[in-house]
Parts: sequence; C-alpha cells; structure tokens
Amino acid sequence: MIAYRAMLDVPRELVGYVSRLLAAERRARGTRRKTRALTCWRQALFVLVWLRKREDLTVLGAGFGISRATAYRYRDEALAVLAARAPDLTEALDRVRDEGWAYVILDGKLIDADRCAATTTSRTGEQIDVWYSGKKRDFGGNIQALMRPDGLPPWILRPELDAYPVGVVSLLLYVIQDS
Repeated sequence: MIAYRAMLDVPRELVGYVSRLLAAERRARGTRRKTRALTCWRQALFVLVWLRKREDLTVLGAGFGISRATAYRYRDEALAVLAARAPDLTEALDRVRDEGWAYVILDGKLIDADRCAATTTSRTGEQIDVWYSGKKRDFGGNIQALMRPDGLPPWILRPELDAYPVGVVSLLLYVIQDS
C-alpha cells in the first residue's frame, strides 16, 4: 500500500472540538498518557475523515498507522462520545420551540443493514427476525428524524425496530398544542 496526504473539508475548530471531547473521555476512563496509538487530535481527524469520506476502515486505519481492529475501536469510541452529546427528543423540541420554528417534521427511513440478526416470536407464535421489514422485504433499521422547516435535523433517533418509538407521537402533539 502507498500512503498519501489529502485535504479534509471540515473546519479545524471541529477537529479541535472532537479532540477535546475524546480527551475528556480518556481522562474519565483513566487512560494513561502515550498509551494509545493515536493522539486525541489524530483520532478526531481519523473519525472525521471516516464520517466525511466513508472510506474502508482497514485502508483508512493503515493510512493513520493503526490496525483494522484499532480502527474499528477508535471509530466506535468517537461515535459513542459524539452520540452522548446529542440532545434527547425533549431537549430538541424545546430548542426548536425556543428558536421560534412554526412546525417540525417527523420522518423516517429504513436503512439497509446486512449485519443485524436477532430473533423474536411473532404474534402468531412463529420465530421471525426482528430486523426484517415486511414492507421493504429486506433487512434494516428504522431511523426517525425530527426536521426543521429549513431541513436541518435537531434530533435523530438511533435505529429502531418499530415505526415510531414509544411516546414520540404523543410528545409531538403535546409540544405542538403547547405552542
């Protein structure tokens, strides 16, 4: 393999922000200095490259001088740190209301997934795969997003099996009636 340099079209401040989040996580875990293959800055850069370009983690990891397993571990660690900072639905709806948006849109999409496997018992007593969508006739997870009228999502739900997570519809009706 031949390594090469490339430009990433994200602000330097974003790399610094993610780096500080990762440093705080490492301190909280009690990770000793200089025991990781990448610094917080390089790990943040690694994850932002992956999020922006969606390159193969094995190849991307090799470019950063880390193994495939470490690449997956560093990616998952950074995504968990970022996900922990995401607002919950109530916070997102409060923010949308405080910003004065007249309405929001709740929409969903079934995202293809070929590596999810879990079985459950159907209403008829038959064993079925919980990640199988009868509507799409394929495997996947339902991702719900709350969208502002300008198209930006103040809130995105992790993949769910059901069409709407418990309480979303009633919470949306409450917030809409309250404003």
